[in-house]
Amino acid sequence: MINPIAPVVPPGRMKQTRQPDFALPRGMHLRPWRQSDARVLVQSCLDPDIQHWNRPGQLTIDAAREKIARWKRRWHSEEAAIWAIAPEDDDEPVGLIGLADLDLRGGSGEFVYWLLPSGRGRGAMVNATLAISQWAFENLGLHRLRITHSVANTASCRVATKAGFALEGTMRSALLHADGWHDEHLHARIQDDIGPS
Repeated sequence: MINPIAPVVPPGRMKQTRQPDFALPRGMHLRPWRQSDARVLVQSCLDPDIQHWNRPGQLTIDAAREKIARWKRRWHSEEAAIWAIAPEDDDEPVGLIGLADLDLRGGSGEFVYWLLPSGRGRGAMVNATLAISQWAFENLGLHRLRITHSVANTASCRVATKAGFALEGTMRSALLHADGWHDEHLHARIQDDIGPS
């Protein structure tokens, strides 16, 4: 008889807790998205870099509100964990980061992220990636986290590398962008990895 493999993260661990806030260096923090952030989400879809690398489509205010509500539902269904990146002083989001494609049973998740121009160049994404990685490994109990990005997206490659995500390989013709199919880098960290130096 084969013994079943127990889930890496027991069902209910995530939804039974409140989505945490995280203080980041340089006056930034992570918090859940709010309905009042819908305008920023609409604006993000107009940024050329975000459009190119993330393919968000266009959003109306109502569609943005529904998307934010869906992120809250996905926390409670243990499918995703999405945060706003915002300055402490005015609290208006300048970016998004989270874990999508969560597989609590298998112990893994994949990062998604973007920054508006006003949030770039401050190291916010590396710091946010480190904070969520620590939470995912130590509090949630995941075993493996990954970041994938187009090989042409050098900014995402820098984020992954600085956050201690080893480059594991290149996935050929893995993602369709407006300018055609892109090869993608696959970076990952596992729970036992030593953090970035």
